[in-house]
Amino acid sequence: MHRGTKHAYLEHRSPEPLQTVAALDPSENPPREPILTLPGALTAYVGLLAVIHVIRALLPVDLDYWIIELFGFIPKRYDQTLLSMPFPGGTGAEIWTFVTYSLLHANLSHIGFNILWLLPFGSALARRFGAVRFFLFMAVTAIAGAAAHLVTHEHELAPMIGASASVSGAMAAAIRFAFVRGSFLSFNRGDADQAARVPALPLLRALRDPRVIGFLAVWFGVNIIFGMGSIAVGSEGATVAWQAHIGGFLAGLLLFSLFDPIPRVQRTASEPSPSDMPDLH
Repeated sequence: MHRGTKHAYLEHRSPEPLQTVAALDPSENPPREPILTLPGALTAYVGLLAVIHVIRALLPVDLDYWIIELFGFIPKRYDQTLLSMPFPGGTGAEIWTFVTYSLLHANLSHIGFNILWLLPFGSALARRFGAVRFFLFMAVTAIAGAAAHLVTHEHELAPMIGASASVSGAMAAAIRFAFVRGSFLSFNRGDADQAARVPALPLLRALRDPRVIGFLAVWFGVNIIFGMGSIAVGSEGATVAWQAHIGGFLAGLLLFSLFDPIPRVQRTASEPSPSDMPDLH
C-alpha cells in the first residue's frame, strides 16, 4: 500500500508404473489436488490487477495520473473545508475510491509483492469462501483500509493506491484456520480443498495459539517499523501506508466469521484435538 505517486503451481506427479494389483484400487491412491494450484476466484483477481497495471503502463503519464486521481483514495477529497479544489469523479468518486484504489499499483515491485503474499493466503481463502464471498471480502477489507487511512491522514492530498489492505485482510482471515490440523500451514494436511475447509477456531481460541500470536507479533511489528521509520519503497520514494494495512488486517480478523460458509454447529463439533492446539493455562 502506497501513498502519492508510489505507490505454483505444483505439477501432478506422473503415475507410477502399475506393478501391483493394489495400485489399481482408487481407495488406495485417492486423487489429491496440489496445494498451490490457484482457485478460479484468485486467478481472476490477480488477472484483473495485472491487466489494469499493464493498461496503465501503456498510457501517457498525464493520463495515468488522472486515473490515479479518479480511482485512487485521496483523503483531501473528503475535506469539507476545501471547496475550491475539485477532484475527478465528483461525488461518485467519494464512494467508489474506497474500493478502486486497491486495484491500482505504483510499479511492478509493488504489485508483485502484493501478489506474492496473496498467493498462499488468498488461495486458501478463495477455496473456503467461494468466488462471491471472496470478492466481497476483498472489497470490505479494502474499505476498512481506506477508512483507517482517512482517519489517520485527514486533509492529505497524496493519493493512496495498492491492494495491501485487502491482502492483509486475507492473511488475517486465513490464520483463523491456517494452523488447525489438516490446514495449509499445518504439518498434517490434506489436499488443497480439504486444507481450506478445516473447521476454523473461534477468535478467542485462536488467539491462545502461540503460532497465531507469533504471526500477529511479527506482522504488526513489521508494519509499525515501516511506519515509524517512514521507509521509502521503490524508485519513486513512495512511503508505506501502514495504517491502511492494519485497518484491512483487523477487518479480516474480526469479520471472518461473517463470511465463513462453514456452519457454526459444524465448527463446534469438529474443534481441533488437544494434540494440535496446546491448552494454555
